[in-house]
Amino acid sequence: MKRIIIVALAALTLIPVACSRKLAETPQHPDWTYNTVMYEVNIRQFSPEGTFKGVEAQLPRLKDLGVDILWLMPMYQIGEVKRKGSLGSYYAISDYTAVNPEFGTMEDFEDLLAAAHKAGFKVILDWVANQTAPDNVWMTTKPADFYERDAEGNAIWEYDWTDTRSLNYENEAVWDAQDECMRFWLEKGVDGFRCDAAAEVPAKFWKGILPGIKKDYPDIYLLAEAESPDLTDPKETFDASYAWTLHHMMNDVAQGTKTVKDIKKYLAKDNSWMGPANFRLMFTSNHDENSWSGTEFERMGDAAKVMEVLCFTLPKGQPLVYTGQEIGLSRRLEFFEKDPITDWSANEYTSFIRDLVAFRHAHPCLAAGEKGAPAKIIKKVPAGVLAFTRESGNDSVTVYANLTAEPAEVIIGKDHVTLEPWGWKLF
Repeated sequence: MKRIIIVALAALTLIPVACSRKLAETPQHPDWTYNTVMYEVNIRQFSPEGTFKGVEAQLPRLKDLGVDILWLMPMYQIGEVKRKGSLGSYYAISDYTAVNPEFGTMEDFEDLLAAAHKAGFKVILDWVANQTAPDNVWMTTKPADFYERDAEGNAIWEYDWTDTRSLNYENEAVWDAQDECMRFWLEKGVDGFRCDAAAEVPAKFWKGILPGIKKDYPDIYLLAEAESPDLTDPKETFDASYAWTLHHMMNDVAQGTKTVKDIKKYLAKDNSWMGPANFRLMFTSNHDENSWSGTEFERMGDAAKVMEVLCFTLPKGQPLVYTGQEIGLSRRLEFFEKDPITDWSANEYTSFIRDLVAFRHAHPCLAAGEKGAPAKIIKKVPAGVLAFTRESGNDSVTVYANLTAEPAEVIIGKDHVTLEPWGWKLF
């Protein structure tokens, strides 16, 4: 293989991604959120039982992994009309205030929530505001204009989501109903929401209800499955948004169609576009990617691990671990059928994720949002190496990531260090 060799000064040459960083006088987010790692729980596939009790039984394993926030995929009652597959989509909800009997009872959910809190986890629910199942209770208990309808008066749906019907957000009674249902779960003690397809719903809706919810529940965390600045003011809407552009770029770099230069441009643009306060959820997989686009190994191949390292160390990032990633699950999980993971035996991937989580927790400079340090790009490295330092007070982390399939040699201090293909060094 071709070995890339460079000559550099002993001192690292640093240039900032952002020219300056003005720290907020008061925290922009709840204090507990800044240096957390999120874990997405696919309840149906999490155990042979596929139940709340099946998740509760594995809380000690997740605690050992070190993750902080458990994001439960939708656990509400699923519709039967136009249901896809035998079990239906989590995202076709027939009652926002009832649990899916497939997963257990409301008491089972409350037991899981209490056990998770006792173990030190925060728990957020997946909120699906854009649409409901065709047989949602609102279809018969609310006026016709609760839903978007065609010229013949039929409730309509988006894309190929034939098992759903779109809510009408021009009707502010829909806002009130959503607000009431979200508060139902907050009263039970959940710690916030991941809001599905948040950009499919008018921003004025979120801006209309979230300030009031935050005022009454000031310690909650809100994540938007969206990327637009319209939904990323932590005081007005969401604490965090998705780093979709970065995710797709990492896939492209792994497949050789984009380079480190593209990632550097993204970091600079995203910082100026979003400002320092908003968190970006960073991931190599999630339920959408795994089921529909493929596992991280299908999309990223040998680059999967180094891309995970970047998710844990890039500025503004809040890392996500999806069900099965901690054991290197190399198959797509079925979406509408039972397809459980039956063997959770620890392996090299378990150690890899556990070590990354511990590294993240040990370094305040890696925090998301305005409490974290910006990245200073190290220039004198091979073209295929992304290297940067994040430093805050007495805490400093330096990352060297080889984003190519060839070995690369860098000089760190006075030492020549070889980075293996898709290899990395953390200091």
